[in-house]
Amino acid sequence: MITTDFAPGTPCWLDLGAPDVPAAAAFYRSTLGWDYEPMSGGGEDMEGGMFRKDGKIVAGLGKLTEQGARPAWMIYYTVADADATTEAVERAGGSVRVAPRDLGEWGRMAQYSDPLGGQFAAWQPGSDTGVELVDAPGALSWTELYTTDAKAAQEFYGAVFGWQFSDMELPGGGGTYTLITPAGLPPERMQGGLMQLPAEHLALADGRPYWHPVFDVGDCDATVAQVTGHGGSVQMGPDDAPGVGRLAVCLDPSRADFVVLTPEASAAK
Repeated sequence: MITTDFAPGTPCWLDLGAPDVPAAAAFYRSTLGWDYEPMSGGGEDMEGGMFRKDGKIVAGLGKLTEQGARPAWMIYYTVADADATTEAVERAGGSVRVAPRDLGEWGRMAQYSDPLGGQFAAWQPGSDTGVELVDAPGALSWTELYTTDAKAAQEFYGAVFGWQFSDMELPGGGGTYTLITPAGLPPERMQGGLMQLPAEHLALADGRPYWHPVFDVGDCDATVAQVTGHGGSVQMGPDDAPGVGRLAVCLDPSRADFVVLTPEASAAK
């Protein structure tokens, strides 16, 4: 489970790079029940702002400005020292997309690519430790990497974050899914997973690996209906995953990917 104690190596923040900020704000308001709070001093046509659920910050939204970049969610992981993490990324064969930089008193951030192209980020907290709501309806509950080489991904992220990994076989010959637990924490603190897929199944990123968030929802099917009814689409599902819940892989109108999941315990209520 993801918590807000933000131990080293755990997800603490996520933001969406969108080509149309007002459209993205409207879509996630309709599908996940989020309220959008523009940055101070401007309206929704400005560069971005914060998403809130029940008054608590759950994510950020910004204008996609990087040349050639696809709309996507970026997941940030807590680190004690962004500069040391940057050195670890480079030693392990990754690359630096955004060098460590201070964001006022709030903290220090950096963005990277793993050796196969999967993009992720690090956050060294200052006064701001991260999102305010997780593992609850409308909030982040899991992170997931689709990669072309699971072994290489484990070696890289293990070297950078010290993550612990355990494999499980998916039912029906669906392949191997690798569970991710932060360094030194027990299995109940599993925060995500990774799965190896052929490059042709990763068309969203032109065959490169990519991370995406999983959001807890009260009713997966009802949420999927909202997704498709407001210009999004569904890549997979809704399907039941034994021991997990009911889930669907979705795309927003700009084709940024995310997963919605009704946990099995919630679905049984």
